[in-house]
Amino acid sequence: MKLAGERLGWKSTTTYTVIKRLSERGVLKNDNSVVTSLVSKEEVQASEIDEMMDKTFEGSLPAFIAAFTKRRGVTDKELEEVQNMIERYRKEHSHD
Repeated sequence: MKLAGERLGWKSTTTYTVIKRLSERGVLKNDNSVVTSLVSKEEVQASEIDEMMDKTFEGSLPAFIAAFTKRRGVTDKELEEVQNMIERYRKEHSHD
């Protein structure tokens, strides 16, 4: 409660409501006021990315990359890393 109040400006009732809703959705477990996460940070990030991709870019990876690179630019090192990711993906998913 204290952290949610300090960091988010939430009242205790808001925190209780959020915990209850997230518990009902299987995201958190509330066991005698000991709250633990049932999902990993990676799972949350993946879900947020999926939602953003669908809402903002209609699920189009090229549209996302075009917007991202136009806004902030890309270094040669980043391009090389992305190229390596693409090559690894192709190797792992080739059906030869």
